[in-house]
Amino acid sequence: MLTKKICLLGSFSVGKTSLVARFVQSVFSEEYLTTVGVKVDKKIVLSGDQEMMLMIWDLAGDDDFQRMNLNFLRGSAGIIYVADGTRPASVDAVLDLRDRVRTNLGDLPSVLALNKADLVDAWQIDEARLAQLQDGGWSARKTSAKDGSNVEETFSELASRMLSK
Repeated sequence: MLTKKICLLGSFSVGKTSLVARFVQSVFSEEYLTTVGVKVDKKIVLSGDQEMMLMIWDLAGDDDFQRMNLNFLRGSAGIIYVADGTRPASVDAVLDLRDRVRTNLGDLPSVLALNKADLVDAWQIDEARLAQLQDGGWSARKTSAKDGSNVEETFSELASRMLSK
């Protein structure tokens, strides 16, 4: 069985930990817990006919006060960038993170999860911005850790991208 390390990257409170909990344990909690450093989970997935163990590294949020420790990314086979659809600045932060990852590790397979899609009234990423991201080479999906929308699909797409690389 293949084992692949993936990392979830994004600003604080975009829902990285909630996405992992939904994917690995099929649970969601309203309680906010800040990730300190890194939290590692694992799950076996099937991509095509290939079984793969995903080692999922949920890294602490990146912001002006704390920068992501690039050492945590060593050995990564793929990245899920996570932005909060109710906070457009978190998309800009992801663009910066992708540039830093590319500079230090090259162009790894990746997908963008625009999380909190269940918060329809607070959603601030319009279709034009989504199209702009996709035109810029992003594979972007609206996700919701709360209701599970597109969570499995996001991890599955990354697994498929890692296998094809």
